[in-house]
Amino acid sequence: MVTIDQIDLLDRDRFTEGIPHEWFTWLREHAPVHWHEEPGGPGFWVITKLADVTACNRDAASFSSSQELGGVVGLEGPLAAPPGTEAAGSMMLFMDPPDHTRYRKLVNRGFTPRMIAALETHVRELAGGILDEALAKRDCDFVVDIAAELPLEVIAEMLGVPREDRHKLFDWSNRMIGSEDPEYLVDQSLVAEAQLEMFMYAQQLAEQRRADPKDDILTTLLQAEVDGDTLSELDFNLFFMLLSVAGNETTRNAIAHGMNAFLEHPEQYERLAADPGLIGTATEEILRWASPVMYFRRNARQDVTLRDVTIKAGEKISLWYISANRDEDVFDDPFSFDVGRDPNPHIAFGGGGPHFCLGAQLARLEIRVLFEELVARVPRVEQLGEPDRLRSNFIGGIKHLPVRLQSR
Repeated sequence: MVTIDQIDLLDRDRFTEGIPHEWFTWLREHAPVHWHEEPGGPGFWVITKLADVTACNRDAASFSSSQELGGVVGLEGPLAAPPGTEAAGSMMLFMDPPDHTRYRKLVNRGFTPRMIAALETHVRELAGGILDEALAKRDCDFVVDIAAELPLEVIAEMLGVPREDRHKLFDWSNRMIGSEDPEYLVDQSLVAEAQLEMFMYAQQLAEQRRADPKDDILTTLLQAEVDGDTLSELDFNLFFMLLSVAGNETTRNAIAHGMNAFLEHPEQYERLAADPGLIGTATEEILRWASPVMYFRRNARQDVTLRDVTIKAGEKISLWYISANRDEDVFDDPFSFDVGRDPNPHIAFGGGGPHFCLGAQLARLEIRVLFEELVARVPRVEQLGEPDRLRSNFIGGIKHLPVRLQSR
């Protein structure tokens, strides 16, 4: 039986045991707008129902994404600007309209539906090659060998990073996002070092592309212009850092959680293998189930009343997507993993609003193609050990998942 005094969403160690869904279930029922104490800080509101999370996400006038309006809950800090750049406000993640709107129009040029659709054939080739290498081993770490590799190769190519350098992105993002995990544990000076290394690398790539433009997304971003605005050098470097981390970390974890769900529900894997036409709904269910970014922070610009609770100007709120995507008022049998679930109005990409995930269609493409290729090649996946979870209350990560692949 859950009691309110047991709930501590800042306890990273609890998240390494698995998502504390029993806490979120209790909060949705008893305290959907809940005040959470914060040692050494002012505290913050916890929003857990899908309708409320969506409403707050879309209300940029009432809830700001800027870091300047309060301290940071959890692990959003590693995505701030490198020290000395004085540019935290220049990262799209921490902007509000109208600045965010202008910046988003610029970077959207690299993520049009046409540009993403054009990647499918190549993404499928990459996925096939990655799976063939893993099958040759038979026993592998699904996360390191498969789930991490595809988004890493895709985002590296999109950003013009040579294939031999792609693991630099993996290392930098692990050091930033996983800085409180024992496996990646580094002190804050090394987190800053990873940020600066990535920053300098982005600058070199941009200089190369400006001197030698190519028909790729990197060149598109550097040449994009809206109402006379272009990306400054600083803007581009910050966007490179955001895309490198968000573009490989989140999709990697969605794929890893998807495989873990199939291991826990083998009948669903068999169902998808028998009917590959379910891949569209299966992709959405993997996203709902994984919700790899578990929450985001906002700051109240003004007093707001939500469910008869007053959130005061200046107070922090945390929007828990991982909870919203198990909301009993929205999803039938929300704790059932169902590859045919339809409708599935999950908000794994943020529930609309100005900060809806820029890479949503790219993530969908990678997840869909990888599992299409996997079920076509591998009739059965056997689990060889327990999932090793990231110590984080921000990113729902699986670091390792040992499996045996039974080839056809």
